Amino acid sequence: MKKQSDYINDDLLVKYLLDITTPMEKAAVAEWLTEKEEHQRYFEHFRLIWTESKKLAANSTVNENDAWSRFQQRVGTNENTTRIVQLDTGMNWKSLLRIAAVLVVLLGAAGFWYLSKTNGSPMIVHSGQQIKSETLPDGSQVTLNKQSTIEYATSFKKERSVKLEGEAFFNVAQDPGKPFVLKVNDVTVRVLGTSFNVKSVNGKTEVIVETGAVEVTKNSNSVQLKQHEKAIVTSEQAAPSKQSNNDELYNYYRTQTFVCNNTPLWKLVEILNEAYGVNIVIADNNKRDLQINSTFTNSSLDSTLQVIGLTYEIAVEKKGSQIILK
Repeated sequence: MKKQSDYINDDLLVKYLLDITTPMEKAAVAEWLTEKEEHQRYFEHFRLIWTESKKLAANSTVNENDAWSRFQQRVGTNENTTRIVQLDTGMNWKSLLRIAAVLVVLLGAAGFWYLSKTNGSPMIVHSGQQIKSETLPDGSQVTLNKQSTIEYATSFKKERSVKLEGEAFFNVAQDPGKPFVLKVNDVTVRVLGTSFNVKSVNGKTEVIVETGAVEVTKNSNSVQLKQHEKAIVTSEQAAPSKQSNNDELYNYYRTQTFVCNNTPLWKLVEILNEAYGVNIVIADNNKRDLQINSTFTNSSLDSTLQVIGLTYEIAVEKKGSQIILK
């Protein structure tokens, strides 16, 4: 027996975009979107075409009644025809479907125009509120932290070029003939095959190499990094600064583990605020640089703070929206 999500078609997606689906139809589309990454990509392209179609529809001379008739034929008006999408006649949205009919007529022409126009254009992936994994055309693996975005071509030719906003971990596939070039703010990271983490926030870019080697460049000023090294570039700096790195805390969003090796308390607090969306403050400045040597795996925030409090003799106090360490 086929699942309900097997019956998803363009007509139902039109209704979904108009927000006029029944609860059952809406659930079916939601299930379909989570089944395969290809479904999500198809929907994103469909929505882009839909947006362009609406722009065209605003100035369209298409006969609305003719479009409505063709739309009725498309969804099936014959009583003997089995319908995939059931229309709830108790709802007053026929006028909305007339608009949809015009857009469906335009969809073919607009879709052909838009896809031909954007053929080879970048794929944009945004993680939203979830940590998201993405496979690039060359097989490289990317893990996006929350609220991060990558942009890349649907096929790599001479160069594997990727743009990043936010934070991501890259495990780059080996291909000496095609350098992997990452752009983030005004910083360029060039590699052939390696794994590394890049984080950009508030004008500061940090590159940490886990395996292999990378080159980090700003304004023609470059540094080469290898394992256990990192580069930091701020918007005010003309060149990257190279440092040693033994910190594993950067990996928390990928491994779901907070690994602290002589990690100062202020840095752990910074990551906990980011990971849990909370506001932890250190009230005692004498404890800001306290070295933390603990690993927190799949722990809740409360249990993590409890361990910190008991192990390092830190009082944990909740006051309004703040969590105070003192």
